[in-house]
Amino acid sequence: MLKMKPLLMLLLLSGSFMTAKAQIGEPPVKAPFEKLDLYCVNDWWNHAKEVKNSPDIILDVDVPRDRVICFGIYTTQNKVMKMSAQLFPLYPHETRQVRLELQTNGKWEEAASEKVNDIGWSTSFRIENWDNTKDVPYRLRHGKDAVFEGLIRKNPINKNEIVVASLNCNSNKDRGLREEYTRNVNFFNPDVIFFAGDQSYDHTEHTAAWLLFGLQFRELFRERPCITIPDDHDIGHPNLWGESGKISTAPACDDGGYFYHHEYVKMVERCQTSHLPDAYDPTPVLQGIGVYYTSLNIGGVDFAIIEDRKFKSGPAGKIPQQGPRPDHILKPEYDPESIDLKGLTLLGDRQLTFLKEWGKKCDGISLKAVLSQTGFCGGAHRHGTFENYLHADLDCNGWPQSGRNEALRAIKAAGAVHLAGDQHLATLVQHGIDEYRDGPFAFVAPAIVNTIYKRWWHPLDEKPGKNNDPNNPLPFTGDYKDGLGNKITMHAYANIEGVDKLRDGFGIVRFNKNEKSVTFESWDRFTDVTKNGAEQMPGWPRTIRQSNSGDSIVWKIDPLK
Repeated sequence: MLKMKPLLMLLLLSGSFMTAKAQIGEPPVKAPFEKLDLYCVNDWWNHAKEVKNSPDIILDVDVPRDRVICFGIYTTQNKVMKMSAQLFPLYPHETRQVRLELQTNGKWEEAASEKVNDIGWSTSFRIENWDNTKDVPYRLRHGKDAVFEGLIRKNPINKNEIVVASLNCNSNKDRGLREEYTRNVNFFNPDVIFFAGDQSYDHTEHTAAWLLFGLQFRELFRERPCITIPDDHDIGHPNLWGESGKISTAPACDDGGYFYHHEYVKMVERCQTSHLPDAYDPTPVLQGIGVYYTSLNIGGVDFAIIEDRKFKSGPAGKIPQQGPRPDHILKPEYDPESIDLKGLTLLGDRQLTFLKEWGKKCDGISLKAVLSQTGFCGGAHRHGTFENYLHADLDCNGWPQSGRNEALRAIKAAGAVHLAGDQHLATLVQHGIDEYRDGPFAFVAPAIVNTIYKRWWHPLDEKPGKNNDPNNPLPFTGDYKDGLGNKITMHAYANIEGVDKLRDGFGIVRFNKNEKSVTFESWDRFTDVTKNGAEQMPGWPRTIRQSNSGDSIVWKIDPLK
């Protein structure tokens, strides 16, 4: 008799489970528990045969046995190297051990051996006393023949410019291998890759979708550190308001908490975040769900990695509903203060404490950035179709507004910029907390695939904001209030322009340590950046520069020429 995997045993005990439609904005619906991670649990090889010729197949997980290691992904911090190894599902008779080998003086030596978890088919390595002053080739091995090789880069402390590639929202409407991203991003030779979330859109099939993500992007992080953080679709939600790990019972998940079994959520986070530096405070939240908020220093640029969904309040039942959904506000005449109520949470006390402590660090740090899933304002007016005007979306971090302002004060005090994804639309804003332009700058990178759910920055009155730059080629820049009443100054955005310009793409962020400047670039997916004359999306790049004003750090944007 086939031995049942622990996750499905847990689901049997629960009596039922949920599965989600793999579409943005559609709530999960009830379905038999057997549908959870079906590609990779139990007799997965029979399922692989059943779906082999299906037009909806995610990928064939029954690979040749010399290819069962899909990828390795790593970071180094505080003399510790952490690496996750992701495997395709294994047959019952195959060993669960994966070996990590490092090359020293031209010879391969085994550094560690770890057991693969049958739930998610990943494992992680932790090597202490790591020497980050030299490049170290590595290889992961399984059995006799399976090998994955890469390079653990030395810390680029002697480089003046630290380059980040920022990507997010890897829609399942396009299951291609992303060769254009490999060509374009590798051309810039970034020092670190940042995936801001929604690496998977297959909701109840995270392992298979994560394996496909690895095939699509592993040539970006095979030889450099990489930060991956899960967002709502990774854990099977249309949106996520985590409320410290409570159980969500609403089909749209807007009551707060997690809709799926906690072991599934833990599997997703284990696969995507085990290679990150140790958490600032690893105390789990409710249901034993872990946390991963932490920091990573790359060449003197310090990155705070936060979880802007895990502690956030859900709107349903807590605020007066202003539209057809608790999280959507359609009428501009509503009072924004009516939904900014006492007791609502955004980042939570634990993360705010972390950000404030991180903000005080200065040794070995030239510049700082905060990385999270989404932006701290409503940076899009139209969602899905151009005709669908959404005045305010509570899924963004512009709500609750008091929590938003607390977070921005902490980021401002650190002198940091903010990088995020989720919104599908590339934007560069400077936040206003009390007054316009008194807060940090924030860059949301474009979506990897933007065909599934398009967004536009296009106000109803079709007028430029106050104090807009007359040299800006984009019409809707300057000072605005978003639909939640938050002050923002829009400097650049990348609207979709017809069927031939979908604005899929990626961001490149350049941190210049000597000049104390940050340059934000927004590149179209289908532009060949290796060719002379390759141009960015209209309105980009933009550069901001740091100066000191008393005890505080002030950022100013370079004027357009």
